Amino acid sequence: MFRKNQQKPSSRIETLIGAETSLKGDIHFSGGLRVDGAIRGDVREIAGKACTLVLSEHGHIEGAIESSHVVINGTVVGPVKASSYVELQNKSRVTGDVYYKTLEIHTGAVVEGKLVYINDSDVVNQELTSSQD
Repeated sequence: MFRKNQQKPSSRIETLIGAETSLKGDIHFSGGLRVDGAIRGDVREIAGKACTLVLSEHGHIEGAIESSHVVINGTVVGPVKASSYVELQNKSRVTGDVYYKTLEIHTGAVVEGKLVYINDSDVVNQELTSSQD
């Protein structure tokens, strides 16, 4: 009758990309990832794992972001896709579309792109399309 939610995003930060660190290339992660540095490349959670990405006010990502739970307080140039939750804090700057199921926007956050709501049927259709490839 009561089941533990297997898709709950991690609240622990297991990986840190420090403020003086700059990475070039795609990153695939599980658990919690905090970015204080700069990434040029896509940042995606490992398929089937509910994960959390935190981008600090000093962090910068040039590339697509895909994660269950995304908290942004830095700069993103590229689309942001969160299957569960997006929080745009007061110093966040996103140049690209934001796809979300639940959205929280603080005063001062800037989005130069579309805000696109993802409903459950969109997620199911997307999973069916990707499994046929």
